[in-house]
Amino acid sequence: MIPGHSPLVSTATQTDPARQPVIIAALRSPVCRANGQLKHLRAPDLLAPVLASLLESTAVEPSDVDDVIIGNAVGGGGNLARYAALQAGLPVTVPGLTVDRQCGSGLDAIALASRLVAAGGDPLFLAGGVESISTAPARANKDHDGGLEFYSRATFVPPQFGDPDMGVAAENVARTFGVTRERQDEYALRSHRRAVDAAAAGRYFDEIVPLSGTDGPVMSDDGPRPSLRPALMARFPAAFVTGGTVTAANSCFDADAASAVVVTSMARARAMGVVDGLEVLGNDTAGVDPDLLGIGAAHAAERLLASRGVAANTLDLIEFNEAFASQTIACLEHLGLDPARANREGGALALGHGYGASGAVLVTRLLAQARRRYRETGSGTLGLAMISIAGGMGTASLLRYSRL
Repeated sequence: MIPGHSPLVSTATQTDPARQPVIIAALRSPVCRANGQLKHLRAPDLLAPVLASLLESTAVEPSDVDDVIIGNAVGGGGNLARYAALQAGLPVTVPGLTVDRQCGSGLDAIALASRLVAAGGDPLFLAGGVESISTAPARANKDHDGGLEFYSRATFVPPQFGDPDMGVAAENVARTFGVTRERQDEYALRSHRRAVDAAAAGRYFDEIVPLSGTDGPVMSDDGPRPSLRPALMARFPAAFVTGGTVTAANSCFDADAASAVVVTSMARARAMGVVDGLEVLGNDTAGVDPDLLGIGAAHAAERLLASRGVAANTLDLIEFNEAFASQTIACLEHLGLDPARANREGGALALGHGYGASGAVLVTRLLAQARRRYRETGSGTLGLAMISIAGGMGTASLLRYSRL
């Protein structure tokens, strides 16, 4: 355990199984490069079709939704959860709540909904995340004369704690944990190849809600690159630190995306006739040194697994947000896991990173894979979703696929 932190794991379900939070549906938009096919869509335009499709797929009456909880990192404020809910056709009686924990926002929104379910009352929530990096507003502070000083990103911690850019932090992790350039390139190439294979096999199809792109319908992710080869990977120069190991090829790219889930109690899911879902066994968020922010997910996952008495090597599926290959490898090895076990159908290195949406995309990917695994093997699945966060944090969720 990290001193000064207590696990944010609900204990209500330990005494009342009917209040066990369960995710009964999960969908996402295509994940597309920022300033690309979805560049004309603002955050609510990305999210509203996903919310509407979730309601349609589960036959939930819009008026039966208790709240819409959505993560977002670089939007324009104004409570976009409420805006997107109304745009999706939910009645004015359904409120909305927007969550900002930067890259962890989507996963934390789902965690918050799960804790509210565990608290009682059999509510039903739509929860997830969205990011339109293409349309994110320009940001500025007023100086003492009232003039505007524009900035590219917010500061995440006071200057005495260090506040490195993401790429510099990834270099810090690579150096501190001895992750070589060769290993980073190898991991990134594998992510692309897995994503290309998954797309070709149609494994993303059922989880994607098509959107209207600049040149017509967009029905698939545009990031995975079948043309990548080791020789091409090796040609990329260091992107953030002179002589470094982190390159554009072993880093994720910015993406526009939305993803959301339906969260309710076990009792209500059964009453609705739902046949399966992901039980939310627990969630945890940890803080770490901001100079090594990429390692945050490992500390959150370590605490969460310990609190639930789960050994990391017993996990069936691991979805980690691959912002950088260096921090992905470091986090997984900190947990004693072979990095090859994570993201078996590709991750953010191939698909892209939609900031506030990415944590929810992890959960959507887990449910899709767990359902397919059950169809193929008849077995349940124990899964872990984990994401590192700017400012030196990480969030993790432990999920179990079950027939209800």
